[in-house]
Amino acid sequence: MDLKAKIRSLSEIEKKTLKVLSNEEKEISEISKESGINIDSARRAVNWLEQKELAKITPVKTIKAGLTKEGKNALENGLPEQRMLDVLSEEEETSFDDTIQKAKLSQQEFNVALGLNKRKNFVIISKKEKPMLELTGISKGFESEEKKELEKISQGKKADSQISKELASRGLVEEKEEITRKVSITKEGSTALNSKEFSEERSYNIHEKVPELFIGKKQPYIQFLNNIRKKLVTLGFKEMPERLVNQEFYNFDVLFQPQNHPARTWTDTYQLKNPKIGKLPNQEKVNAIKNAHEHGGKTISKGWGYSWNPEIASKLMPTAHGTAADARQMIEGVEFPRKYFVINRCFRPDVLDATHLIEFNQLDGFIVGEGLSFRNLLGILKDFAVEIAGATDVRFFPDYYPFTEPSVQLSAKHPDLGWVEFAGAGIFRPEITESLGIKEPVLAWGMGVDRLAMFKLGIKDIRHLFSDDLTWLRKSKMVID
Repeated sequence: MDLKAKIRSLSEIEKKTLKVLSNEEKEISEISKESGINIDSARRAVNWLEQKELAKITPVKTIKAGLTKEGKNALENGLPEQRMLDVLSEEEETSFDDTIQKAKLSQQEFNVALGLNKRKNFVIISKKEKPMLELTGISKGFESEEKKELEKISQGKKADSQISKELASRGLVEEKEEITRKVSITKEGSTALNSKEFSEERSYNIHEKVPELFIGKKQPYIQFLNNIRKKLVTLGFKEMPERLVNQEFYNFDVLFQPQNHPARTWTDTYQLKNPKIGKLPNQEKVNAIKNAHEHGGKTISKGWGYSWNPEIASKLMPTAHGTAADARQMIEGVEFPRKYFVINRCFRPDVLDATHLIEFNQLDGFIVGEGLSFRNLLGILKDFAVEIAGATDVRFFPDYYPFTEPSVQLSAKHPDLGWVEFAGAGIFRPEITESLGIKEPVLAWGMGVDRLAMFKLGIKDIRHLFSDDLTWLRKSKMVID
């Protein structure tokens, strides 16, 4: 921008500021006072002028002394050495203990006061049955320089460097660094101030392109997750706590997944190195799960027919699926009828691609109540796909999960990726529910909520949900439904 364009762009507060700066550099508070504009407007004007290179801001560092809490106390109640002298002036001699008590000194303050008064020859120590303090005549009429210095510092006056240093060593004074901003007019600013254009009205270019503004907003995926929570709570669902780490007991055992199942090996799940073991719930619940695995427990099932090991169940691991929250909730107790959900961060070894991550979010939940059927579950899943993800085409396939029977897979059609699986569901097996005292059917599902977001946000690659691409983050639309 050339000088004439800069002058034409000057606002009224900028012009007033330049006039004030015409002779000497000033602080912003002085500019505000002399120009008649408020302090905030003065700051804005100075910053604008600096950007236009018409003014220069120079930080000026100053060191000022201030009183510490102990210094303020000494100024109010008297310095320890003076309080000692005041006590001694009323009696011929006093013991150390009496002096401490009457002068209201701490042991540390007494030691400092005694050292200073001895050094100035104001007191002497006489040795009788026990050491006694006596006042010399030198202290009469003495006015403490240290007290004067404390008063000066408290009033913001310039401190005596030597005395101030001594008070600082005693913890009564502290040095504080203050930075003030001095503003001066530049050579170009002076030229602008003295030009004929300076007195003209400010002009505006209505044809110039307006700069694009980016409003503050939450990350699109966070908006999406918050909206899911809001919708589910509105529909009467209760949110379960999210846990990043769980015992295998909740990840697998409660869900009737045998301890020798391939999904529990290192190729399919992660394990914690430290700590390795977590606590199991009360023994009654643990025994119910143990019995279900070994011989079917209270159900007509024969179980898995092996010896269940509590040590394996105690192992800690990053949560492998959101259904672990369902398991924990059923162990802790459920209400009837009730709808539960959780959005849980999950971790699984996988190959990264457009639809797979090793760290992902899962929307899990279950509904417990009388008269619920598999048909109810299919309707719920379809509603989720249409209402939450915005999918237009959905379809179901029979599937297998160790903890549900019957089980179903839900897929939806993405405009670019085609059919994408994003939910598995079913009715919890009786080995799970009946072992935990739940007689009613329990409809359960687990959804890849990251994939739901791909539908809603119109993206082709799941990794983009966690992108730091500023262009996408700024231009992404608000997720408001």
